[in-house]
Amino acid sequence: MNTTEPSSNSAVDGPELSYESGKTLMAKGPQAFHDLMATKLPAATGRPLPRMEVRFSNLSLSADIVVADDHATKYELPTIPNELKKTLMGPKKKTVRKEILKGVSGRFTPGKITLLLGQPGSGKSALMKILSGRFPMTKNITLEGDVSFNNVPREQIEDRLAQFVSYVNQRDKHFPTLTVKETLEFAHTFCGGKLLEHGHGMLDMGSSAHRDVAALEEMKKIFAHYPEVVIQQLGLQICQDTVVGDNMLRGISGGERKRVTTGEMEFGMKYVSLMDEITTGLDAAAAYDIVDTQRSIAHRMHKTVVIALLQPSPELFALFDDVMILNEGELMYHGPCNKVEAYFETQGFKCPPGRDIADYLLDLGTKQQHRYEVPHPVKQPRSPAEFGESFRLSQIYQETLSVLESPYDPELVESVKDIIDPMPAFHQSIFNSVMALQWRALLITYRNQAFVMGKLAMVIIMGLLYCSIFYQFDPTQIAVVMGVMFAAVMFLSMGQGAMIPVYISGRAIFYKQRRANFFRTGSYVLATTVSQIPLAIAETLIFGSIVYWVCGFASEAKLFVIFEIILFLSNLAMGMWFFFLAGVLPDANVVMPVGMVSILVFIIFAGFVVTKSLIPDYLIWAHWISPIAWALKAMAINQYRSSEFDVCVYDDVDYCTKYNGMTMGEYYLDLFDFVTEKEWVAYGIIYLVAIYVIFMFLSYIALEYVRYETPDNVDVSVKPIEDENSYVLTETPKAANKPDVVVELPVEARERNFVPVTVAFQDLHYFVPNPHNPKEQLELLRGINGYAVPGSITALMGSTGAGKTTLMDVIAGRKTGEDIADQIIRGSSVEQMKRLTIGVELAAQPSVIFLDEPTSGLDARSAKIIMDGVRKVADSGRTIICTIHQPSAEVFYLFDRLLLLQRGGQTAFYGDLGPNCRNLIDYFENIPGVAPLPVGYNPATWMLECIGAGVGHGSEDSTDFVSYFKTSPYNQLLESTMAKEGITTPSPDLPEMVFGKKRAANSMTQMKFVVWRYFQMYWRTPTYNLTRMYLAVFLAILFGLIFVSNDDYASYSGLNSGTYNAFWYFVAATLAEIPYCFVSSLLFTVIFYYFVGFTGFSTMIVFWLQSSLLVLMMVYLAQFFVFLTPSEEVAQIVGILFNSVFMMFVGFSPPAYKIPSGYEWLYKICIFKFPIANLISMIFAECDELPTWNETTQAYENVGSQLGCQPMAGSPETVGHITIKEYTEQYFGMKHHQIARNFGITVGLIVLFRIWAALAMRYVNHQKK
Repeated sequence: MNTTEPSSNSAVDGPELSYESGKTLMAKGPQAFHDLMATKLPAATGRPLPRMEVRFSNLSLSADIVVADDHATKYELPTIPNELKKTLMGPKKKTVRKEILKGVSGRFTPGKITLLLGQPGSGKSALMKILSGRFPMTKNITLEGDVSFNNVPREQIEDRLAQFVSYVNQRDKHFPTLTVKETLEFAHTFCGGKLLEHGHGMLDMGSSAHRDVAALEEMKKIFAHYPEVVIQQLGLQICQDTVVGDNMLRGISGGERKRVTTGEMEFGMKYVSLMDEITTGLDAAAAYDIVDTQRSIAHRMHKTVVIALLQPSPELFALFDDVMILNEGELMYHGPCNKVEAYFETQGFKCPPGRDIADYLLDLGTKQQHRYEVPHPVKQPRSPAEFGESFRLSQIYQETLSVLESPYDPELVESVKDIIDPMPAFHQSIFNSVMALQWRALLITYRNQAFVMGKLAMVIIMGLLYCSIFYQFDPTQIAVVMGVMFAAVMFLSMGQGAMIPVYISGRAIFYKQRRANFFRTGSYVLATTVSQIPLAIAETLIFGSIVYWVCGFASEAKLFVIFEIILFLSNLAMGMWFFFLAGVLPDANVVMPVGMVSILVFIIFAGFVVTKSLIPDYLIWAHWISPIAWALKAMAINQYRSSEFDVCVYDDVDYCTKYNGMTMGEYYLDLFDFVTEKEWVAYGIIYLVAIYVIFMFLSYIALEYVRYETPDNVDVSVKPIEDENSYVLTETPKAANKPDVVVELPVEARERNFVPVTVAFQDLHYFVPNPHNPKEQLELLRGINGYAVPGSITALMGSTGAGKTTLMDVIAGRKTGEDIADQIIRGSSVEQMKRLTIGVELAAQPSVIFLDEPTSGLDARSAKIIMDGVRKVADSGRTIICTIHQPSAEVFYLFDRLLLLQRGGQTAFYGDLGPNCRNLIDYFENIPGVAPLPVGYNPATWMLECIGAGVGHGSEDSTDFVSYFKTSPYNQLLESTMAKEGITTPSPDLPEMVFGKKRAANSMTQMKFVVWRYFQMYWRTPTYNLTRMYLAVFLAILFGLIFVSNDDYASYSGLNSGTYNAFWYFVAATLAEIPYCFVSSLLFTVIFYYFVGFTGFSTMIVFWLQSSLLVLMMVYLAQFFVFLTPSEEVAQIVGILFNSVFMMFVGFSPPAYKIPSGYEWLYKICIFKFPIANLISMIFAECDELPTWNETTQAYENVGSQLGCQPMAGSPETVGHITIKEYTEQYFGMKHHQIARNFGITVGLIVLFRIWAALAMRYVNHQKK
């Protein structure tokens, strides 16, 4: 238990440890290893251990927040009207300044470990982020005051600050498919691990003639094994080869993930460590061990360590040298831990016996402090501001001020030239950094096997489909040939959109690691793009080879290579474009529609859908910047200027004579307004390389300078937050007039409308597949027995990863359940979220409540409030089963019964705790070899330490607690109780559990509230809905501008190119859901319909309804794919494949009459054909009476005013004279008289997709937990 301090002789030779591995280096514990480091490092470098003192004076931080100046909170909800109101109000918006830190001064000295204490929102994280250079300094943030490190101002070393100061974030953000060991090894590599191995880097900084060569070699060995050392220090050796995982992928436990977050920032020989809530989710013993290790590092390595904790137990508190207390940005105390109680006694407060010191300190400055007030001659401070003012007048603060005003220790100032000046901003060279990042990116990409195999399968299927449909096409059918080239470029380019979710999820990790100076932004961008090249090459070779040779392109090897190069470069360029969008836009709700619309713009101006001559002059620039235009142009010239087609006579037609000297190839290129010179192939390739580099540079700019990192604790409301602390349970009923006393209210007062239920579980086992060998299984739970009775709280406890949450999920029947979370409550504090979560469950009037970590992430005061509420819920007769990690003694005493699990999912204890846990204490103290509970020690922490919980314990303890329990009276009592009636067998004295219906509410009620909730959710997601409405308007205006000035949309090339195919496909992929899809489609239709010259109000209404139904069908189809597939990326691939296949059979390319007979069944079931046929036929096939052709005049007579009655302009000789209606119906199969039928089929498909989605949601579950 007692932390060993450095021995007097340890600094001479250091302990004898083997350098073979991290395990041997840690064989005698972290203290011995740190003694070794403290000995060898000075000898190796020829100078004392580096030390860094941090001073900050009058540090103030504030944020200017824009709020609606209205007392009604509904105006601040993120609804669509409120977002529009904020956008349109502009300068009229009211700005409120939120003060986060208020004139904080102090210093953190080397060789000491400081506890940073404060409630959530007190400014702890903000202070740490400011000192470490991690705070996102946006234009609305104001920072005042001075910060210096060894007399060097922060501003002078801002770009290198991360190399001196590490910051461990609260959030556990890691790549889920990397293992624990890989995650830490990559961190080690980025922080200079490879340089250190070879004796360069930090060890060589400030070279000295006094270094010890042998010690230098030994330090190289230590650095080589440092990832394993960190794994041993954090107790991660059991799970080091397990993937980190996330909500969808089974990986390590939450506590282990938190330790990985801590370990990731342990590399790079930092001089200052700032750690934010590193023990959240850890059991008490593990938390103690980790903080004890950091204490050892501070004391032995002379490091400056500051740790912010929420619920430190007295044992944890005792490990710290100093404590800093913040409350609402005010500094309430900063000084030695052993003086803090005495200081607050001078202010009129006393910590009562049995109260945890941290709980007591956190209550000061809140409405809980009355319980600690003692008679005092001067009025006690009440608010945090008053506490701050009192502290500024204290002797401790005055001593701090005098130190801050005095010069630094000369040794520290002298060390600047050795430890600060030589330090580079990044330890790795650009080349090594790119190589390491590239290897990581390759690992992440290719471990997602479903994604990679899905992409490869997609290109094979589509390649075979294309070549079978367009087998040995006729080169004179220019629309078909151009269509194949266009589709080839488009298909591979669109496939890159599937990477958007990968890029978005990796962005938060990039932000964290870039701020820690793991690597340069340029290295990250370069490595990410290079890592995509192997898959792009594979896709291009497979797809391009099949399409090129089977479809019948020019049969020259050189031309095939050029074709493949163009495909490959366009694939890379579009992938880079999506990467740029993922970096510059805020979230996937914006990136996805903007990405689709940008592709649509590239398509429209590519020269295929709308030929170059038809693009208005004021938009021609869009043609010249579209990468698809350059790719298509280069491909077409490559094909038609080949020796096979660059001839005068082809198929007995003399093109040179007939068409003013143009060869066959030049003639067909001219039909699509393409230039014909061969050098444009090279220009196209050069442009694609250039645009790829430009998109890469733009991605670098976006990631380096545009950061979507919202600082914590900068939300504000005009309404005073006076009820922030009113959620309390006071000892008198006078608190009943407080409006927010939630838990106290009606638990006993209401009539009981639930049936008390006893929960029992007998011989429970749980197996999962072994990730390293799927044929084997891992047993997570081994024969667990227990029960929970009404009116009691049963605690599930054990070391991190022992199976507590697994056991509770199994008992609750929710093994694949996920954490409760919701976007609309994103502004709530952690405590409010916990209350809301418990409240949601209580609203259903349950008999049994399962709580997983109800106090995790809360400060001690909030944890006690929550558990007091849970206790009252249990007292109402409900059965509560609860996992908990670090309960204070006060919280632990609230539990009635304990099930204690040891590593491996075995029972170490089950039974009643007794008053003040007396039964538990007596049980463990009677086990041979267990030390008695120290006076004042938390029984929860002591019990976990006894069974070997914590870090690096268990293997050296010979006591078999599982076997001891099996032979104990407690197990005999458990077995006899389990056999009783009413526990595991029915009892005639207890009412039979009857479920009259599966759901608590009837179907009408469920529908009412679920529908209302979804409408609210969509209404309050403005980024999603406003984005698509803006895009609908943008597209309508864009298409209107393109088509308004020309009448050629009724020409042969305009219709045959499949304009409306691509057009409606992408509009449908951009807009969405009822009623928003109807509103978005209406905005589009009203602008576009009349803009391009279409007429008829009734036709416009039908056009709008059909386009809305098309959009809705696409959205519901996409939702079905999301429910059906394991991840967002796979859903994208399936969606792209599905759309690519069926869009080929709409009837455009190939035309309906040319679809091979073997594929007619695909044409008949093509879901897009029905709505798109309506949109085309209602405009182009509407003609009440067809005109007649006069052979004498060679012209039509009695031509009506309707568009369908007009003669087709510019039709080839093979088509002859034909009206637009006839051409639309004969060639594309889109018939006007089938409009009603197609409407009905579209509605039927919408219903069918909703049924499929419901079935997939009900029966398909891809969570691996």
